[in-house]
Amino acid sequence: MPELPEVEVVRRGLETHLLGRRIEAVHVLHDRPVRSHPGGADGFSAALVGRRVDAVRRRGKYLWFALGDDAVIAHLGMSGQFRVNDPADPHLRHTRVLFGLDDGTQLRFLDQRMFGGFEVVEAGALDPVPHIALDPFDPDFDPAAVARRLRARHTTVKRALLDQRLVSGIGNIYADEALWRARLHFEHPTEALSQLRARQLLTHAGDVMREALAEGGTSFDALYVNINGESGYFERELDAYGREDRPCRRCSTPMVRRKFTNRSSFLCPKCQRLPRDIRTNA
Repeated sequence: MPELPEVEVVRRGLETHLLGRRIEAVHVLHDRPVRSHPGGADGFSAALVGRRVDAVRRRGKYLWFALGDDAVIAHLGMSGQFRVNDPADPHLRHTRVLFGLDDGTQLRFLDQRMFGGFEVVEAGALDPVPHIALDPFDPDFDPAAVARRLRARHTTVKRALLDQRLVSGIGNIYADEALWRARLHFEHPTEALSQLRARQLLTHAGDVMREALAEGGTSFDALYVNINGESGYFERELDAYGREDRPCRRCSTPMVRRKFTNRSSFLCPKCQRLPRDIRTNA
């Protein structure tokens, strides 16, 4: 699933192309991306046609187009993509929604796995996702306060990092990267962290995501690309995620892959060991 850096790459591309553009036509080729709209595909189209895009904003993994006072939330899900095309261009496979713009171009939404989609929020231009916490790129993000809330959770550090109500935008890839940098095992209890270590962990998460953004994000396959169809290159810089059996870049110990919920965690078994007292009590 695209995480904060990948969604921010898409947001910047959309902003460059959409800002000030008027939506002249909407064609829903598959109903699932607009399943949350009470009026269905026709109602979704009617709500957008004639509206101007005043801003393209993001919080965590959520994007939204500000249309006057209203907002259209766009979530990429597992495989959602936006592409800018000439209307005469052939449709790529998995094209789901077409937005005709007043400059003669067409914005297309593609989604192979069909977990992404759109939601219209009236009077939501400034904050249509209040249930999502601020992310580390937000100027109002307070790492000290978030660190205190993280330590107050009775859970483990990776579960906390992935909780979008605590801090948004971090997914499986960048959680593993932040934990590697912090030398923390993914099962380290949150209440066993000092305030300093909790803040350091959040700093590492922000740092690695900024580095990923500078490289266009992380692309493991064709499911994440920017609006021009280009892939990101941060995969080459990953220290933990996907590096099973490869040497740790700190100590050369082979990296391991461990089960985490219905996903995997990648870590160094030497650099990221649980403290002895925690292992004993686990």
